Amino acid sequence: MDVLARCEDAWDTPDRTGDPVPILDHGLQVAAVLRRRHPDDLELQVAGLVHDIGHLLSPGDEAGHAAAAAEAVEPLLGERVAALVGLHVEAKRYLAATEPGRGLSPESARTLELQGGAMSPAEAEAFAASPYGMDAVRLRRADDLGKVVGLALADLTGWRPVIEAVAGNAAAVRRSGP
Repeated sequence: MDVLARCEDAWDTPDRTGDPVPILDHGLQVAAVLRRRHPDDLELQVAGLVHDIGHLLSPGDEAGHAAAAAEAVEPLLGERVAALVGLHVEAKRYLAATEPGRGLSPESARTLELQGGAMSPAEAEAFAASPYGMDAVRLRRADDLGKVVGLALADLTGWRPVIEAVAGNAAAVRRSGP
């Protein structure tokens, strides 16, 4: 919650030339889209909420922000949330390959090239077959919708019970071991 709260006045680019909303507003919007579309998938919703904290943790690292965020959330939120967060950039690359006419925000289009561009057909096939690939695509589709300036949403405190539930489940999985 503390890291998310610090995202209230943080942006995806240090000079604020990127997407038009702060990281926290973006995460809240993405999580709200996922809550509507996938109401029973709390891990996916929380992944949407935290997916871009890497911009706060590693400012200016477009290619590595997803990995930084995944590494930060895995100990608390578990393997699946971390995997989805870590794959949200790859999901953009996948969609660029499989839906080439699909629109992106100007910032997402700019960073796509910094992040490796559209996947090759072989990369896209492997991504689609990966355990979390299609869930990461669901996250990415919501990510593209979560950039609305001035959109009124529930504040961060309303997400606390959902985050706590996901964190509790992750802790139970860790305790049960392999």
